[in-house]
Amino acid sequence: MPVNSSRFNRFLVLLLGQYMLATMAFGQAFELTDADLQWLGERVFANECASKYDCLTSWNEGEDFPSLGIGHFIWFQAGQDSPFEETFPALLQYFEERNVETPGWLNNNANPESPWRNREEFYTDFNSERSIQLRTFLDRTKAIQVDFIVRRLGQSLEQIITSFSTDQQTSVRELITTVARSHPPYGAYALIDYVHFKGTGLKSSERYQNQGWGLKHVIDKMQGSPITLYSFVQAAKQVLGDRVINAPVARNEQRWLVGWHNRVASYLPPH
Repeated sequence: MPVNSSRFNRFLVLLLGQYMLATMAFGQAFELTDADLQWLGERVFANECASKYDCLTSWNEGEDFPSLGIGHFIWFQAGQDSPFEETFPALLQYFEERNVETPGWLNNNANPESPWRNREEFYTDFNSERSIQLRTFLDRTKAIQVDFIVRRLGQSLEQIITSFSTDQQTSVRELITTVARSHPPYGAYALIDYVHFKGTGLKSSERYQNQGWGLKHVIDKMQGSPITLYSFVQAAKQVLGDRVINAPVARNEQRWLVGWHNRVASYLPPH
């Protein structure tokens, strides 16, 4: 059947207009000053690394991959299969887009994979030249890592909204915008940090017993509750508690729950 070009063009204009309105709304919601970005970076670094330099290259007990940088971006070995989203290669690509030169041993590989096979090997190598170079590099590029974290949220929000049913999308958009504008910069920090911390919730492999724990699931848990930053924190705590209940026993995720709850509690401004 031939396409009615006039009708199709009107559809494109309408679609573009809706996209621009969404982008503008979130652009206004997430306008962050340089001071805000510095504060956000310090908070993420404190959350992930207790602001400790050596923690910029870490491998947590019970995990199958190293966690790197202020945001503990994870990095897989060649051929490694995991339900979690790998983020360090995307950060490396962002450095390249920003024309930031990475350590030579990374520069020489077009598609770098994690060189460490296990946690023991990682810490045996901890004071090697390449590990020291990597920590030094990650220490001096904190601001760019913050930009990467913020950009990741900006790219994810519309995908999260459209993952809901059509009749829910307007209310979900309003919910996200309201939370983002709550108690600036804490509302923006809550959304930005949570996506970085536990993901968008869109990746089907990030599930235990078919239940996810990303931002989408926190938003879904908030349905019917007052749209406040406090409600966001309470919903996040419930989602994380459910994750621990649903997790494989061998992962022993209960040991992390207090820390996770403390992290999301930091999204609330001081009384």
